[in-house]
Parts: sequence; C-alpha cells; structure tokens
Amino acid sequence: MKACLVVDGEYIYEEEKHLTVFKTSLFFANDGFTVYDCQGQLVFRVDSYGPDPRVKGEVVLMDAHGRCLLTVRKKRPSLHHRWEGFLGERSEGQKPIFSVKRSSIIGRCGMAVEVYNNPGEEYQIEGNFGQRSCTIFNAAKESVADIKRKVDSSTNVVLGKDVFLLSLKPGFDGAFAMGLVLVLDQINGDDYVENDEAEMIPTTED
Repeated sequence: MKACLVVDGEYIYEEEKHLTVFKTSLFFANDGFTVYDCQGQLVFRVDSYGPDPRVKGEVVLMDAHGRCLLTVRKKRPSLHHRWEGFLGERSEGQKPIFSVKRSSIIGRCGMAVEVYNNPGEEYQIEGNFGQRSCTIFNAAKESVADIKRKVDSSTNVVLGKDVFLLSLKPGFDGAFAMGLVLVLDQINGDDYVENDEAEMIPTTED
C-alpha cells in the first residue's frame, strides 16, 4: 500500500487491526464514542456532543488520555455536505488536512475523501454506514478499512448498531479512519436516519 495521510503514527499497524467501536449514548443521533482494541484497551474516545447547537458541526477525536488528535468540522455553506479534518484541536485560521463530501448532490451517493498537500491521494467510501456496512478504498481501489457489524463470538449473535468493528489494513492510520467514521456518523444523523436503506454507491461527480 502506498504511503497515506498520517494523523498520528502511533495508530499505524504492521498487521491488520480490528477495533471495537461503541456509541456511548443512544438517546441522540451523533453522540460520543469509545474505541477499544482486541485486548480491551481504550484507544480513542469522543465525548458526547449530543444536541447542543453550540457544538453541533464540530467533533474532536481524542486518544485514551484525552489528547486531541483530530477535529472534524462541517463546512458551511456546502451543497455536498463537505466536512474538513484538522490536526489536533482546531484553531482559527488553521488549514484542513483533508475533506469529505458526497460524490453527488442528488440520489444515491458515495463519499469522496480528498487529502490536501498530497496530489493523487484520495479515497472513496462505499456502502451503508446506517447499517454499519461500508468500505474505504484508496485511489487504486484497494480496501484500506472496513466498517461492519460485530458478532458475539460466544453466541454467534450480531450485536446492535451501537457496537461495530473498524478493521484497518496494515499501514492505514487508525486515527484518520476513526475521523472518517465521525464524519459518516454526523452525515448519517443529519440525512440518512430517515431512510435507513439509503446506500452510499459511487456516482459521477457533477
């Protein structure tokens, strides 16, 4: 796999890595998260941001110790529901390192990820985040991460949508991947919750 955007090198793994993601509240769309590795160690957290309009449209990803790794922020106005990612805790005038937007304004759509200051590095997200089933592809159409429902290994029962797996291919930054999950969750809460069958299928840019 070619070199990709690095938010924090600590979260790049030499082998495929499976993280378990928990939504920390089910009362509101777009709530907080905790993320654990297969040993049960806390990797990332996102404090609940609930329905408070003062913080709506901006989410901060933190490590297990509360250090800010990445801020994702909705760009306004934006017909394509564009979100931007900033290293650490965003400050005024800071430039984003990547953006995420719909591939199409109308109809079924995918999500296109553009990385700044690295020509040729881009990603496409395909699938249905509402159903916790989607894949992140790089420009070479190689899968770099998957989001999927978690199955209880002892009972073979599929768990609820508030618990899911984020599977990372070797070399793909887990902090970057989790930032994309936050954007998908925000967009899902804004637009997809009314139509749970809406899939993210790539379409031609308009």
